[in-house]
Amino acid sequence: MPVSLSPALELSLDLLRCPTCRTGHLHPERGALRCPVGHTFDIARHGYAGLLTGTRATSGDDAAMVLARDRFLSTGSYAPIREVGARLAADAVSGQATVVDVGCGTGYYLAGVLDQFPGARGLGLDASVPALRSAARAHDRAAAVAWDVFRPFPLADGMADVVLDVFAPRNPAEFHRVLRPTGRLIVVRPTGRHLAELRSRLPATVGIDPAKEQRLHRALDPFFEAAVTRRVEYSMPLSRVDALDLVAMTPSARHVCRADLTEDGLLPDQVTVSVLATAYRPR
Repeated sequence: MPVSLSPALELSLDLLRCPTCRTGHLHPERGALRCPVGHTFDIARHGYAGLLTGTRATSGDDAAMVLARDRFLSTGSYAPIREVGARLAADAVSGQATVVDVGCGTGYYLAGVLDQFPGARGLGLDASVPALRSAARAHDRAAAVAWDVFRPFPLADGMADVVLDVFAPRNPAEFHRVLRPTGRLIVVRPTGRHLAELRSRLPATVGIDPAKEQRLHRALDPFFEAAVTRRVEYSMPLSRVDALDLVAMTPSARHVCRADLTEDGLLPDQVTVSVLATAYRPR
């Protein structure tokens, strides 16, 4: 039986372009999306569109990471990060705005923006099938599409009012291409203080490159100029269960021995959350 098109995906169809021929609009046909040339892409029963072609991305979050992220984010511990993203988006969102979340994960941050702007619609891109299953139901105005964010996006030029990039890989040239001239790119990334207490006790966790800010500036500068930066920093109580999920939801889960996490007194009972959130204007 053909899979029906979700209302959110139908709302975003005009944004999508065929990733094979790069020009054709996509339209629904017998439970799939098809371009005028005939290239066809599946609509998953979970609601997201599978536009990824060729070699599949290998860096997407697995099912265990996604479940851990869902559990952790549901506690509200990262709500201040979600809120700053929505505040920075306000300069570019009005009326029927379009918000694209690149590396959207479970759709948590995209949903936070859409909650603040009733007229806006959202589209999340991610390579992880388990994450897309969550993202497709994160908000009734948020569609989700399977895509490798390092490749040219299957999106029309100048269609986005806001591009979100929260703890995610970046593709500056594509960010610039899909943004309107009056749009905003919002990038959220950790500082060196982020989760420092946890990282100091678990040396196997993935570290934060001290040159991260310089690399970000070099990558974005040809395409964007910074408009405003906000630092979000606070101390977060951390239960044992939340600490386990916090490790398990990140790439550190692939490096930390599970046995180490069961050692009494190893995990801290509070950590520092420290991120920078910048809104950029297209050059």
